[in-house]
Formats: sequence, structure tokens, C-alpha cells
Amino acid sequence: MIPAQFDYVRPSTCEEAVAALQGSDDAKVLAGGQSLLPVLRLRLAAPELIVDLGGISELRGVREDGDHIVIGAMTTHHDVMRDELVREHVGLLADAEATVADPQVRHRGTLGGSLAHADPAGDLGAVALALDAEFVVVGASGRRTVPAAEFFQDYFTTVLGEDELLAEIRFPRYTGWRHHYEKFNRTAQAWSMVAVAVALNVDSGGTITEARVGLTNMGTTPIRASGVEQALVGQQAGEDSARAAAQHATEGTAAPSDADAAADYREHLARVLTGRAVLAAL
Repeated sequence: MIPAQFDYVRPSTCEEAVAALQGSDDAKVLAGGQSLLPVLRLRLAAPELIVDLGGISELRGVREDGDHIVIGAMTTHHDVMRDELVREHVGLLADAEATVADPQVRHRGTLGGSLAHADPAGDLGAVALALDAEFVVVGASGRRTVPAAEFFQDYFTTVLGEDELLAEIRFPRYTGWRHHYEKFNRTAQAWSMVAVAVALNVDSGGTITEARVGLTNMGTTPIRASGVEQALVGQQAGEDSARAAAQHATEGTAAPSDADAAADYREHLARVLTGRAVLAAL
């Protein structure tokens, strides 16, 4: 199908982008376009204005800032997963990025676009939540920083206002941590039925001292598996501790039922995949 008619602007600064959003009552932001363009083609959305962020160079790239790794929202999945800083200090994010869709999508889709889209089946929200990422948001009143735990609010809903955009994502360093992203989908390159993001800090004696675990598609937003984390900390790294902790994976979840899977099947997957992810990380 052909999209409905719309106006189009391609600003070169964040300030210009915010001004364009303020000047319209019905605008959509174009990042990578991997989610927006199909919706436009099917006329499930018919905005009067498209604000293309592709011309804003300050929104791309990876840099160090003290004890954080900062990633511009318009950095593509491909560039994130291959970046040496990300691979060394935020390895779990690189793991998850490598599972996103297919190479074509990873070359066009962006980290910020995916996170702002807030699809609960998207792979990166659970990683950002598990790793206590911070989201830097730009709007008419300036910049504000939002913890990942507060950013996602509901299906496809975030704290972003109509005249705000996501500028960058700040990740603490997890240098030397063990990590893995375990994903189960119906067909290759499809959305996750369920996925589990795991990052573990293990001391020289083999004891798990810190654990970060996030769940994909087990509720209306990404979910932090705090029960699994608590069950892992203080335990000796091994199969027994991994299997025992995985039994806590469904605590605090509200798994949906849809055409891909019933809720009880997703709960089963969450426990199995959590065990696999912890073992793979170890």
C-alpha cells in the first residue's frame, strides 16, 4: 500500500527537531524506520508530519564518559554490536544486538528507535533495564535523564512527551562480567516469544557476587527478574545454582497469550531460557 500524504522535515540539530515536533499536533519521529515505515504503508498511522533524525550527527556514535559508555540514539544496531567499547564494557548489549532481526534491519535500525518504540517483544529493552541504563531525553525545556526502570510504561508507551526525543543511552561499565542473551522465536528473524538477558559478576573463587537479569515479552514492558538475581547472588557458579534460580523467572511477570504462544507456555519458556542463559554466561 501507499502511505497517506504527509509533510517531511530533516533537521540537522536536536533543537530543530524539537521545534518541528512542537509546531505540529500530529508528528512522528523517523529513526531507523524499521517499525514506522511498515505502519505508514499499511495506513495504521497517518501523521501530518515526519521528522527525520537521520541528519543529526550528534545522535550517532559511541563514546566513554567517566564510568559510563554513552551511545547515541541514532547509532545502528550493526555499529553498536561491532563497537569495541560496547563489546568490552557492555557485552550483554552486543549479544542482544546480534540477534535483532536480520543484517538488513541491523544496518538501518537504530538503538534509540527500538527503545523508543517500546515493543515488549523487542530485544533491547530488557538489556537496558537489566543493566540500569539511563535515557537522556531532549525537549523544549532542555535535557533530562530517565532511568530505564521509569522509561517504559506500557505497550508501545514510554515517558517521552510529544515534543521530546531520545538523544542518547548511558550504560554503566560491566567490564569483565559474564553475559549472554538467550532468545526463542517462532521462526528465524522473528520477534522474541520470550528472551532472557543475563550479566553476572563472578569472583576468583567462583562465587556469583552480582547478577543482572531482564526478561523480554513477559509483560507489557521489559521486566527485571529480581527473584532470579537474588537467588544467584552468593551462590557458587554452576548448573545447580543456575537451575534453582531459573525457577524464580516468572515471579512478577504477566505473560501475554497471543497467536504465537499461550501465557503458560511463555512461563515455561522463561524458566527454561533463564537456566540456559545463566549457564551460557557462566
